[in-house]
Amino acid sequence: MGLTTEEQKAVQAFRNDVVEPSMTKLVILDFWAEWCGPCKQLTPVLEKVATDYADKGVVLAKINVDENKFIAAQFQIRSIPTVYAMFQGQPVADLTNARTEPQLSAMLDQLLAKLPVQAGGAGDAGPSLDEVAAAGADALAEGANEEAYAIFTEILGVDPEHKAALAGMLEALIALDRAAEAQAIFTSLSDEQRADSALERVGTKLSIVAEARDPEELRALRAAAEADPADHQARYDLANALMAANDRDGAAEALLAIIATDREWNDGAARSRLLEIFSMIGLEDPWVAATRRKLSAILFG
Repeated sequence: MGLTTEEQKAVQAFRNDVVEPSMTKLVILDFWAEWCGPCKQLTPVLEKVATDYADKGVVLAKINVDENKFIAAQFQIRSIPTVYAMFQGQPVADLTNARTEPQLSAMLDQLLAKLPVQAGGAGDAGPSLDEVAAAGADALAEGANEEAYAIFTEILGVDPEHKAALAGMLEALIALDRAAEAQAIFTSLSDEQRADSALERVGTKLSIVAEARDPEELRALRAAAEADPADHQARYDLANALMAANDRDGAAEALLAIIATDREWNDGAARSRLLEIFSMIGLEDPWVAATRRKLSAILFG
């Protein structure tokens, strides 16, 4: 096909998440981005309508245009949000102008009256693996680590390739102070599996956890960094150790100091590590937003 490895992955993910469900369901396909204000306003409307129409065979799929540029290019996306209705692998309607719940509902009613969409009531089957994985993520967020581990392990017993469950299971192992076990599993994964965004975040967390130091070692790293401001490796090692100790501010301060002095040091290692930390924590986190502004001030100020 002449596609790169990343493009092949994007195509396969699109088949799994959009094309296959659309064989029997009506898929609302939403092209969006984190920075898009109108996208964020539209999201609750799409989610509510998709939930209300779930028993009629409607599902919602979202494509982040920044992370899936190849797919966005295939659809010739010029602006966002752009929303299509997909059935049997083909766009059957442009829903972009339906910005309110009544407008979207009216368009869906028209499509459902014309298309042989397979209805699927909530009582037809148990929760999907994705829904169970979401419950596991909630348990993990609440600190119920043993429960989360059990949930993710159960999912993997049904689908060993379920990436969200695999990432969640590894996260639970880290939270249970079983990082060595998590690292062994992560190391055994294929390059394709580790390329998944959720598993990439786990990989970052594992690399940071591995940098944990006892108090005496941490003091020595801090002393080395303070003794020689030009010793970027010492400051980088300190940043990793501080992050492992959950000192976000200290870690960011050390990495930003390197970037401010020599942003190209070690092929931009400090900036790369900071971006990995942002991704690991979540771009919507207030601390990440504030620290990104500090980074931008250094890079573009």
